[in-house]
Amino acid sequence: MQPLRSLLFVPGNKTRFLEKARTVPADAVILDLEDAVAPGEKVAARTTVRQALEAGPFQARVIVRVNAWDTGLVEDDLAGALAPLAWAVCLPKVESASDIERLVALLCSWEADHGRAEGSIAVLAMIETARGVLNAYSIAQASRRLRALCLGGEDLARDLGAVRTPHGLELAYARAHLVVAARAAGCLAIDTVYTNLNDEPGFMAEATQARQLGYSGKLLIHPSQIEPAHRAFSPSAEEIAWARRVVEAFEAAVARGEGVIALEGKMIDRPVVARAQEVLALAGERSSE
Repeated sequence: MQPLRSLLFVPGNKTRFLEKARTVPADAVILDLEDAVAPGEKVAARTTVRQALEAGPFQARVIVRVNAWDTGLVEDDLAGALAPLAWAVCLPKVESASDIERLVALLCSWEADHGRAEGSIAVLAMIETARGVLNAYSIAQASRRLRALCLGGEDLARDLGAVRTPHGLELAYARAHLVVAARAAGCLAIDTVYTNLNDEPGFMAEATQARQLGYSGKLLIHPSQIEPAHRAFSPSAEEIAWARRVVEAFEAAVARGEGVIALEGKMIDRPVVARAQEVLALAGERSSE
C-alpha cells in the first residue's frame, strides 16, 4: 500500500484552493464538504468538487469528505460530488460499525451506476466522539473498504469536555486506543490536525510522538505542513541504515542455518527483522525475504 503520511484538507467550495491542490505533493488531499463549508454553500460545493474531479488528475490520491449522517446530507453529497477519479470517501463523526455499513451500501450503488468495480472506492472513518473511540475496533472491522481510522482531536475534545492543550494529554487515551484498534483490524491510524501553523517544532513533536505510537500519518490544514509530515512519518537515514544491517545480517545467518544472531551487541530475532523490513518498505526498498 502507498503511504498515507500527509492528508491535506481542502475546502470544497473554493475553486482556487482546489486547483492548487491538484499539484501539491501530499500523499492525499481531502476535498471537504463538511467543516470547511458553510451550511448555505453545501449544495454549490458538491458541484465545485465534482467539476474539479472531472477536470483532470490530481498528483495526490483524492478523498471526498462528506457530511455526517445526522445532517441528512450524505446521500446528496455522494450523488452530487463523487466522481470516478475519487480514491476514497471520508465519513465524519463515525460512532458505530453501522455508520460504515450504511455508507458502503450507498457506495455499492454508486459504483454500479458509474461502471466502477464493487469495492473500488475506499473508506476513511473520522473518530471524533467518545462513543466513536469506544467502538473503534468494531468500526475498523466493518468493511474491507476501510483503510484508516482518523483521529478528530478538536471535536473529540469538545465531546469529552476536555481542555485542548499543546501537549495533548487530553487525547492520550484516545490516541493509544485508536491506533491499537486500527492495527488490530489491519488498517491504518491517522493522527489529528495540528492547528498552529506558526509552530513547526510543535508540529514535529506531535507528529513524531504519533509515529512512535504507530500512526502512519497526519491530517493537515495547510500545504506548509506536508514536508514536515513526510519527515516525521518517513524513516530517517539512520533508521534505514540500521534496517539494512539487520536484514543483511539475518539473511546471512539464515543462509548458514542459524535463526537468531547478535548484531552490534544486541540479539536479533524475527520480530526485530520484521520491523527492519517494514522500515525498508516505508523507504521504498525491498529485502530479499
